Amino acid sequence: MLTYDSSGFRLDGSPLRILSGAAHYFRTRPEQWPQRLAALRELGLNTVETYVPWNLHEPSPGAFRRMDELPAFLDEAARQGLWAIVRPGPYICAEWDNGGLPGWLTARVGRRARTSDPEFLTAVDAYLDAVMPDVVDRQCDRPGGNVLMVQVENEYGSYGSDAAYLRHLADGLTARGVRVPLFTSDGPEDHLLNAGTVPGVLATVNFGSDPEAAFAVLRRHRPQDPPFCMEFWNGWFDHWGEKHHTRDPEDAADSLRRILAAGGSVNLYMAHGGTNFGTTAGANHADPPFNSTDWTDSPYQPAVTSYDYDAPLDERGAPTAKAEALRAVLAGFTAEHPEEARRPAATSPADPAPAPLLAAREIALDSYAPLRLDAPVDSPVPPTFEELGLEHGLVRYTFRVPGARREAGLASPPQAAVPAEDVALALTVEGLRDRATLWVDGERVGELARGVVGESVQVSGGAVVELLVESLGRVNYGPRVGETKGITGGVRHERQYLHGCRAEAVRLDDLSGLSFAPAEPGPGTRLARPHFARGTLALDSTGDAFLAVPGGRHGHLWVNGFHLGRYDDRGPQSTLYCPQPLLHAGANEITLLELGDAAPAVIELRAAADLG
Repeated sequence: MLTYDSSGFRLDGSPLRILSGAAHYFRTRPEQWPQRLAALRELGLNTVETYVPWNLHEPSPGAFRRMDELPAFLDEAARQGLWAIVRPGPYICAEWDNGGLPGWLTARVGRRARTSDPEFLTAVDAYLDAVMPDVVDRQCDRPGGNVLMVQVENEYGSYGSDAAYLRHLADGLTARGVRVPLFTSDGPEDHLLNAGTVPGVLATVNFGSDPEAAFAVLRRHRPQDPPFCMEFWNGWFDHWGEKHHTRDPEDAADSLRRILAAGGSVNLYMAHGGTNFGTTAGANHADPPFNSTDWTDSPYQPAVTSYDYDAPLDERGAPTAKAEALRAVLAGFTAEHPEEARRPAATSPADPAPAPLLAAREIALDSYAPLRLDAPVDSPVPPTFEELGLEHGLVRYTFRVPGARREAGLASPPQAAVPAEDVALALTVEGLRDRATLWVDGERVGELARGVVGESVQVSGGAVVELLVESLGRVNYGPRVGETKGITGGVRHERQYLHGCRAEAVRLDDLSGLSFAPAEPGPGTRLARPHFARGTLALDSTGDAFLAVPGGRHGHLWVNGFHLGRYDDRGPQSTLYCPQPLLHAGANEITLLELGDAAPAVIELRAAADLG
């Protein structure tokens, strides 16, 4: 059993320094877990840490899925000779959509999320009832178990002050059979630790530099707890439209050396970042809100598809220069403290080398399909994505501006419009989340973006207005966690709200019903509207690949029906990572959804990642 006091940790009575690295099972294909975990051990670590994203496992109320993945990951970690730290939330941040909270739940409870509100806690308890038995069975006090610690919430001091909520979570984990140490993690600031810690529960801190100062703050609050940096930020994440973040390897190595010299245990965040596949990437939001005329200055900051994080193991699990620098520090510590830095035996060691990379080539896109819309929903006001039962994707909202003309297929007011001078007035979209393409009477007018003040769009009476709204990541950190998607306010023609909306959802989780046909891309064709395109990648043998969409504006990419994620010409990321297990010898189907005003003709396989 793992125990601790102010001097450090002890496992079964012997001193243990926890040398952990974060690698999230949900950001890597299961077939690649053995290699990734073996690479962590090769780095000199003895533990792997993972979050558990609630919204991945319960996408709709009571409908749990993929519940075999966490226990399988923990078992593979044991086979590769690693202990484990599990962080089940319910909130995880992690630059993950909605911080891991289910969108269906936060749409219902709103600002009552992450509090002791009974409705929220009922849902939390049902989730923990489903996920925790597999963790409890793998605690280190059980035969063959490797789970050392379990976290209570995550960085709660950066959000709220509901002590009863944290107490409910801690007591609930204990009642479900958790016997290993519980812990919290917060920034090393007094007010964060005051609100984020729980009496009787180990406190840890998160930081990227200046470990001596961080541990001094922790010691002031918890003189009885050992120093532990639960998130040592040796890299950082990226947002669309911003520069790619990197950190000098020697600078990161120096901070790690100082953490260990201070007697600290550590979790490298990240050791291996992986990928935000599909629509799982989160977002940040700068507060207070401000007006902008450019994406790069918008307060809304959606995370990119790659979660490379400038980690020591890159997105495909290959060691970087940072890996060599950190490995040298860990090797030096292990040489001086072999017993304290010990690791469990690896019973089935895997090869830590990553898969081979496919050579560069082009894939021609030779067939096309229009968007497939759900049955229309007519509503007085635009429904949100959540009200339409849509977690992520697209919704086409259609309105008719009151005036002399009427358009077929759209509801008209009971009274006839009074003929009047045709005066164009400004159109305003309130609460756009997050990006929209605007058509007026079938003509593409432009794009609108959340937090960006664009040129005024003037619309005349009787016009038909279409808005194809795309959701990007839900905010995963701060007071805006739990936001809804779509048009969350309304559409105004000058001061007048447009009522009578038709909403048609476009779901991205199943492409099987699309009807593809050959077409010639180019101006004036139906490809001027958002469209799907498809091509074939013929392979004799497989490997990892990096895909790019030259000439594409923004959209989504699939390989053999698996949703790789979003691409966006704002950068910094230009390539999407395709893991080897998604490919097979023979014909592989590559599908693109282009949402801008472009018609890409090819998809490129590139020889290396381009993250900007």
